Amino acid sequence: MTRRVQVVEDILSDNDRQAMENRRALEAAGVFSLNLMASPGAGKTSLIERTTQALRDRLRIGVIDGDLATRLDADRAAAAGAQAVQINTGGQCHLDAAMVRAGLAELDLNQLDLLLIENVGNLVCTAAFAIGAHRNVLVASVPEGDDKPYKYPASYLSIDALVLNKIDLLPYVAFDLERFRRGVEVLNPDLDFFAVSCTTSEGLAPWVEWIGQAVSPRGTATKADR
Repeated sequence: MTRRVQVVEDILSDNDRQAMENRRALEAAGVFSLNLMASPGAGKTSLIERTTQALRDRLRIGVIDGDLATRLDADRAAAAGAQAVQINTGGQCHLDAAMVRAGLAELDLNQLDLLLIENVGNLVCTAAFAIGAHRNVLVASVPEGDDKPYKYPASYLSIDALVLNKIDLLPYVAFDLERFRRGVEVLNPDLDFFAVSCTTSEGLAPWVEWIGQAVSPRGTATKADR
């Protein structure tokens, strides 16, 4: 058992080192980055599409899409106006720092201000592996249910912002918004919260503005955020 714990610690330590290298590469190029995590179907790709469409006239945007297979999500990001790279994990349930580093090598960082990293759809492993992003964002959705903060607390503890997607479905789904918010606030009272619908555009403006305020004209985090 002791040996197994040591192996896990070694893996995480090496990953953290590579995550720091990723952050340094992004900082050197003046690129601000977000790590978007969610369960499958929460709407990460739709949020990336809508965010890119809203900001592409103000910022140069890149996307790294992590998925088990296909490049469908990267194609959608590219169609929205982003410089996009697909990382297929071959069955691994999360992106790690080495995978992101490989993705960075495929992008022209000097032509970017903002990098959106779409992690693999998973609420368990993604929170455990740093990848070098400036901020971690969790995308939840109404159809998943209001119990997710209670069932997956680690995912909510490690984030800077929470986007609750598909709020257009609130009249039709048994989702207690106040219960959901209470669960989140107990775990992480200082995070930024956005309730949005990528289908109707409701609530997207504050989310887009939050990103715009965090990114300087050349892409790095504003001085207050460093």
